[in-house]
Amino acid sequence: MKRFAERFDSPLGPMILVSDGTALIGLYLEGQKHFPNNAGTWIWGESLPVFQETRRQLGDYFEGRRRRFDLPLEPAGTSFQQQVWKALKGIPHGATLTYAEVARRIGKPTAARAVGAAVGRNPLTILVPCHRVLGQNGALTGFAGGLEQKKKLLDLESAQPLPGLLEQTEQ
Repeated sequence: MKRFAERFDSPLGPMILVSDGTALIGLYLEGQKHFPNNAGTWIWGESLPVFQETRRQLGDYFEGRRRRFDLPLEPAGTSFQQQVWKALKGIPHGATLTYAEVARRIGKPTAARAVGAAVGRNPLTILVPCHRVLGQNGALTGFAGGLEQKKKLLDLESAQPLPGLLEQTEQ
C-alpha cells in the first residue's frame, strides 16, 4: 500500500503529514517518539488535496480560528488503540482529562497505563488531541512530541494545567 508524505512548517516546528492518498494516516512532529519505522518507503512531494486541506485547517487552528477538524482520518492501530483515540476526539477544545478518566470513559477503569501507552502511540497528533490528556492531579506528562510542545498546545487552547505540575519525565 502506497504512503505519501509531506513536510511543512508549523508554530511547533516541522511536521510531517502522511496519507494513503485519500485519508490522513499520520501527522507527526519531526523527531517525535514513536515515529514510524517505514518512513523510508513513503513517497514524498505529492500535492494531495488532503494535505492541502490539513495545512489549511491546521493554520486556522494555530491562529485561533478553528477548534475542530473536519478531515478524513484513518489511523492504523489495534482495536484498543482505536477505542482510546476515539475517546480522545471527544475531549473538547480547551478541556483536559486524565489517563484514568479516559480509561473510565472507555469502560476499562483499571487500564490507565494501557491508555497512556495508546495515547503515546497516537499517529495523528493535534487532530486526535492526545495533548489534552494529563497525568494524575493535572500533571503535564507523556507527549511523544515533548512536554514543551504539549504545553504550547494547551496554552494555545487555554487549557491551563494546574500551576507547578510540569513534570520533567515523560511516560
